[in-house]
Amino acid sequence: MKILVTGSAGFIGFHLTNRLLNDGHVVTGVDSLNHYYDVYLKIDRLQHQGIERSEIAYKSPVVSHINSNYTFWQVNLEDKETLLKVFKNGHFDVVINLAAQAGVRYSLTHPEAYVNSNIAGFLSVLECCRQYHIKHLVFASSSSVYGLNQHQPSSTSDNTDHPVSIYAASKKSNELMAHAYSHLFSLPVTGLRFFTVYGPWGRPDMAFFIFTKAIAEGRPIRLFNEGNMLRDFTYVDDIVEGVVRVMNRVPEKNPSWSDESGDISSSTAPYKIYNIGNNTSVKLIELVEAIENELGKKAIKEFKPMQPGDVVETFADVDDLMRDIGYQPSTDIKHGIKQFVKWYKEYYKVK
Repeated sequence: MKILVTGSAGFIGFHLTNRLLNDGHVVTGVDSLNHYYDVYLKIDRLQHQGIERSEIAYKSPVVSHINSNYTFWQVNLEDKETLLKVFKNGHFDVVINLAAQAGVRYSLTHPEAYVNSNIAGFLSVLECCRQYHIKHLVFASSSSVYGLNQHQPSSTSDNTDHPVSIYAASKKSNELMAHAYSHLFSLPVTGLRFFTVYGPWGRPDMAFFIFTKAIAEGRPIRLFNEGNMLRDFTYVDDIVEGVVRVMNRVPEKNPSWSDESGDISSSTAPYKIYNIGNNTSVKLIELVEAIENELGKKAIKEFKPMQPGDVVETFADVDDLMRDIGYQPSTDIKHGIKQFVKWYKEYYKVK
């Protein structure tokens, strides 16, 4: 198939692009290469895929033709005019939208970045999908949409009307916007609520990366909510496997759906929402212990109160994903952290 991956220089996008190319698909990648975190890590991901550093600029759009199966565009999603050119050239069967301004805490101080990228940018994607009659749009949502909902494990039938960060609100907006386009234009859309993804080439703003760096350098780590945090850590290979399977399952209209059913994950439109996680909740201290074991160093721990915008626990109910596509996460935290730390030590030359 011909597939567009937005956010292709990002953590998940990089791994997904590699998988799709290995599976023999024709892939077009789009990324703005913004500076939210180390842009050189993003550039190195692209170099790993065959793009020369000299081909990467800081003024978009830039197009790099790597080979007959892979083209990369450096462009902002908000630039609808250029994005339309990407769609016109690509003749895509499937669009996988992973591009977004990430990070809960950054959204407390830079809310406009989330409106620009996650809302205006996503609107551009929806419009392009509508105009070019895309067969299936898969987009990244987030476990953050559950907000104040305390029910565990989090189910796609749970209420998500009380987000606790602008990031979460922007992801909830994506789900609503996608449903509107699905309803109005019969655009097949699947949203995936990601739960704390980790692994090699990961994001430097995430806990597993921050802890590894601090422990390796002998600096203290901060454990919020006095260390009583739990996360559904999901290894990136399991995430990619789920995305690929979902990509091949185009949602259909649910003729038996009604607003009285309580099912907010489907609709009379060709629309579906899934959780995608490891289906287990791990204490943050277990993550720290796994990193300590792989680095051979003990962490210096500082216990802190809860932070604004954060939630105590994430835990994904993935029963419907297992039922519909045979999704089965298989990587436990010890093995996953082993792979991440191995990459970290090689990439940053840590002995």
